[in-house]
Amino acid sequence: METVNGSLASTLKIEPGITAIIGSGGKSTLLKTLGLELMRAGGRVLLCTTTHMFPVAGVPWDGSSRRLDAAPWKPGAAHIPGCTCEACAGMSRGSICQAGVLDPQTGKLSAPAEPLDQLAQRFDYVLAEADGSKRLPLKAHAAWEPVVPAGTANVIWIVGASGFGKPINEAVHRPKLFCGRCGCEPTDVATPERVARVLNAEMQALGLDAAHVMLNQVDTLADSTMADRFEAALNRPLIATSLK
Repeated sequence: METVNGSLASTLKIEPGITAIIGSGGKSTLLKTLGLELMRAGGRVLLCTTTHMFPVAGVPWDGSSRRLDAAPWKPGAAHIPGCTCEACAGMSRGSICQAGVLDPQTGKLSAPAEPLDQLAQRFDYVLAEADGSKRLPLKAHAAWEPVVPAGTANVIWIVGASGFGKPINEAVHRPKLFCGRCGCEPTDVATPERVARVLNAEMQALGLDAAHVMLNQVDTLADSTMADRFEAALNRPLIATSLK
């Protein structure tokens, strides 16, 4: 099991281009933490979603409900009059921003109007939250999930360790799907082995065997052997951390 001692980007082997963050138990935190790290290293970084997410606090964006990218961008020009976001082709190195369409009723951003593979031509790194989990630490995927964009270079599959040992119907988003994939009941406990079984089945079904698996929230484990059990059952490289 590998732990994060220093650079998240190096540990996750992040290549320039689109990075899709999927799973549950820390996607938004990873999105911002990784984005800031890549920015500080000199990269031009865009944060966005392919589903829905709350805007990332502290990251430039104009804050209106208008489409930031409704019109073609020009080097050095603002998206819309008065936009304070630096997300344009003239963006200087070592910058970060976010783009998308704000729903004033929910306060959430949806996907940018421009395809991410086109955005990736103007940024070093496009980090996309590509999944939903209702703020639960564990999940099973419905047929339409995750929404990994075309041309994605990196996929990070995050798992929330705080769900280990809890009843499935309390810790898992889409508990019925989860139980169907590991042969248990919603009132059963989400053991590391059951979570690994579901994860392996989904990785194979989705063709995402190359995804980097990150076990987050390991500092919440009362029994530290649960992380080892998860890695053993998963039988693939695992990165363990506690993002803040």
